[in-house]
Amino acid sequence: MSDALRLTKKDLASDQEVRWCPGCGDYAILSAAQSVFAGLGIPREKFVIVSGIGCSSRFPYYMNTYGFHTIHGRAPTVASGIKIANPDLSVWIVTGDGDSLSIGGNHIIHLLRRNLNVNVMLFDNRIYGLTKGQYSPTSETGKKTKSTPFGSIDRPFNPIALALGAGATFIARSIDVYTPHLKQTLEAAHDHVGTSFVHIYQNCNIFNDGAFAGLRDKASRPDEVLELKQGEPLIFGKNRDKGIRITGCHRPEVAALGDGVTEQDLVVHDEQGPLGYLMMLAELQPPEFPVPLGVIRRVQRPAFEAEVAAQIEAVTAKMGRGDLEQLLQSGNTWEVK
Repeated sequence: MSDALRLTKKDLASDQEVRWCPGCGDYAILSAAQSVFAGLGIPREKFVIVSGIGCSSRFPYYMNTYGFHTIHGRAPTVASGIKIANPDLSVWIVTGDGDSLSIGGNHIIHLLRRNLNVNVMLFDNRIYGLTKGQYSPTSETGKKTKSTPFGSIDRPFNPIALALGAGATFIARSIDVYTPHLKQTLEAAHDHVGTSFVHIYQNCNIFNDGAFAGLRDKASRPDEVLELKQGEPLIFGKNRDKGIRITGCHRPEVAALGDGVTEQDLVVHDEQGPLGYLMMLAELQPPEFPVPLGVIRRVQRPAFEAEVAAQIEAVTAKMGRGDLEQLLQSGNTWEVK
């Protein structure tokens, strides 16, 4: 790495006052991102942070990089244009569960299926925080909020299952305050060629405090989290004495190791496994199961912007460079008097 690229976390922090509520999980994610970006060997002017609307969408102001604070749900659209026009940029989309899965739902699924080489960080706190506590697309059924005083009757989106259904080539999950894991996950997302989708559990201590308490607490985390590692069995627990196996009915179950049950009986994680297996991971939820963290899916497919460039090059070689003025004057034209 050249001296010009030896950045520190401080180099990635802007001069803007960070204005999230004290104790918000966004602070931990911002700190992790600044640290990771500093170590990627990329000049600051080669980073672009694109956000929509929501508490998470203040992110571009706090990063000493280029950034766009766009409109509600449309960050994937702006990011797509940036990446196609400037494929050498490292483009990161910062969004929330409301911004990306409600008004932006159509945009996020098409970004994932196209497989542009951009990175998505979806902050999920299961609430609308910026507008002061309404239920969101990931709020659990029965959730009482200002907009659902008698409990939500909606079924929540499962972001991981949605990403799988859209054909995302890189899907991972982490937690705001689990710093080493979050950094590792963001580094893996950057290294992937194609759209990386990182689902981050993020606590909103004002309007939905404690939504992920068991996952965020160091003492309870080992029993409530299943850390995925490629090629290794699905083991969890403080003493690593529990795992996931498949029953004769093709259903997952938690098995205690010992008394005849060994690691050989457990499911081995495969990031390139069939969608049925990956969807099973997406559906694991407490209290019956631990929550999977880490890289869930990672497969290789051509990046969309590279295919766009190749198509333009092929057509230009065949037909020559176009003439914009000639194009505008061709076909049916008319004068307005």
